[in-house]
Amino acid sequence: MSAAADEADEICASCGIPACDDITLKLCTACKSVRYCGIECQRKHRSQHKRACKKRAAELRDEILFRQPEGTHFGDCPICFIPISTGTDEDGNMNTAAHYPCCSKMICKGCIYESALQNTEEKCPFCRTPFPEGADTESMLKKREAANDPHAIRGVAGRFLKEGNFIECFKYMNQAAKGGHIDAHYQLAHMYVNGEGVEQDMKKAFYHWEEAAIGGHHIARFGLGLMEGNLGRHESQVKHLIIAANQGWGAAVEQLKMCYEEGHVSKDEFAAALRAYQRAIDATKSPQREAAKRNPEFLNVKRGNNS
Repeated sequence: MSAAADEADEICASCGIPACDDITLKLCTACKSVRYCGIECQRKHRSQHKRACKKRAAELRDEILFRQPEGTHFGDCPICFIPISTGTDEDGNMNTAAHYPCCSKMICKGCIYESALQNTEEKCPFCRTPFPEGADTESMLKKREAANDPHAIRGVAGRFLKEGNFIECFKYMNQAAKGGHIDAHYQLAHMYVNGEGVEQDMKKAFYHWEEAAIGGHHIARFGLGLMEGNLGRHESQVKHLIIAANQGWGAAVEQLKMCYEEGHVSKDEFAAALRAYQRAIDATKSPQREAAKRNPEFLNVKRGNNS
């Protein structure tokens, strides 16, 4: 960085006063490129700074949005430490792992299968808590909710969603999203699109789709790619699809193939995405998971909940 730039960083963008012992300059929270000595100076400078601020803020947002996540929002299984697969069943429900309310852990089906083989008692594969029955299950979930467990709160929202109580669903889904639950952001996006439990707002819907994608939600990422393609913004479309493919989402590969055929992605980019997709798939494999696929009868419905 040049000396001039360093000097600019150390003075108020409005009045020019330098930082010193009794004056602390604060960054513009939107663009993070200029500093102010106080709120009054920031207000005075607003008309001059507005356009550049908006442009830089959008650039910063894109930098975050198009950064490749380390994995998906499912993360790694806490027992085998292997990434949880993005696989789903015919209805689109996750079928490669299950959530346990006792410890709020997402356990892969391979570890559930291995636990079922080794233990006759039905206990959580992670914390070894015996599976609750009926009211005990509800009590356990309420304890997790009271502890502000985002996954438990998301579960409450899901129950209200199934009941068609969109107002309560939105309330809990919003709380879960604020607590960092990535899928809650994804669900909120749909609620804003459809006006379910909240006034329809496409701007907020896109915000939550983007937050979900940033957090590793491969389906949200894929959806953003489709939307960008429909709007004719193919550069952004391809970026989203490549990220989703890198996360092991097969539908993104199919869309990238179409983009390649239409000339929106190069041969080298498509080939690299295919290799990254295969690496992501291979990274989720284990002998236990393959055995679980061959022996689904061991995966009793009481062994956690698909999530």
